Amino acid sequence: MSEVRRVEVDYLARVEGEGSMKVMVRDGVVEEVEFGIFEPPRFYEAFMVGRQFTEAPDITARICGICPIAYQMSSVHAMEDACGVTVDGQLRELRRLIYCGEWIESHGLHIYLLHAPDFLGYESAVHMAADHRELVEQGLQLKKVGNDIVTLVGGREIHPINVKVGGFYKLPAKSDLDALAGKLEWAREAALNTVEVVAGFDYPDVEIDYEFVSVCHPDEYPFSEGNIVSNKGIDIPASGFNDVFTEEHVERSNALQSRVKERGAYHVGPMARYALNYEKLTDSAKKAAANVGLGEVVLNPFKSIIVRAVEMVYACDEALRIIDAYEPGGPASVPVEPKAAVGHGATEAPRGMLYHRYEIADDGSIVTAQIAPPTAQNQLIIENDLRVVLEDNLDLPDDDLSWRLEQSIRNYDPCISCATHFLKLEIDRG
Repeated sequence: MSEVRRVEVDYLARVEGEGSMKVMVRDGVVEEVEFGIFEPPRFYEAFMVGRQFTEAPDITARICGICPIAYQMSSVHAMEDACGVTVDGQLRELRRLIYCGEWIESHGLHIYLLHAPDFLGYESAVHMAADHRELVEQGLQLKKVGNDIVTLVGGREIHPINVKVGGFYKLPAKSDLDALAGKLEWAREAALNTVEVVAGFDYPDVEIDYEFVSVCHPDEYPFSEGNIVSNKGIDIPASGFNDVFTEEHVERSNALQSRVKERGAYHVGPMARYALNYEKLTDSAKKAAANVGLGEVVLNPFKSIIVRAVEMVYACDEALRIIDAYEPGGPASVPVEPKAAVGHGATEAPRGMLYHRYEIADDGSIVTAQIAPPTAQNQLIIENDLRVVLEDNLDLPDDDLSWRLEQSIRNYDPCISCATHFLKLEIDRG
């Protein structure tokens, strides 16, 4: 009689949203690996049809409360692409600044409240706070600094309202930005400390040969401009996304799975950005990485938490640079006139590349919309990781195996939307 071992997790904990995991091993051979997303679809692409192109930033911001800036920025870049408009100078710098705020708050939340409990052996950040209060407080304060940037530039910290196609509705005062500098100086030191803290965690010994994909700008660590590039030969403008990538529906998921055509799974997120853009990090970020032995390419998915901490250092450096150089004056936006066209935008959400495509009519109404979020793009590579980790850890007891598999999903900080359930494990040994 064959020996069957099943691990089923109905609700993944410490991820934004409702997801599940199911694996099956028969006679020591992994036969089934599934990462499921069972939240009901919300049909954003469908109900945007017929709305004005200027409404896209406010509508798409509602897709995510953790990374609304990424959705806004992808939509404004796509609409400006369709209308033949380029936003540069001070307005472009402010867009990078608000992106810095989102990265700081999102990475801080993930590192300290969602992922660190895995490495330190706690069920949740609440349990962890009993023994590591200072870590939890540091994470919350980092998140607040990021939120403060988003609030000042975006109008509010959740679903900001100051972003528009062509720029902003209102520019921040120089004095208000300068007031953030002291908080950012503290945040940079806290981020540097974070790199050291998380580098001290115990990591499973695993390396995976990924196809890394990210936005790449010639001169800057990427936020919202550049080609889509991979370490295996892809180098295309955002308009070429559908020529190289495909999205497919699978029964276990209400989010589309993405793959490179005729090649398969790929990886978006901090590790991809870092590997493809390392030389564009600030000196302090590169030094922080080198000080903890992090190379220019990281292939251990569990060490993504260190890369996120390095990116927090970069975001603080970049925010301080922008604030120091900011000179008020000039219009808050450039004029954008609609025309019948198709526009594309690819930006880097905290969790990875986010792609938007819109077709608009002469009157500015949206004809079609396509949105490819980073977690949807990572679904297939998450399943690949689960298979590798499972094969390497079949000797672990059931509880430890479940913990390790859950942790491998949380390496990606999957953004399904906020969830509060803890895991329930069922094992059928046949």
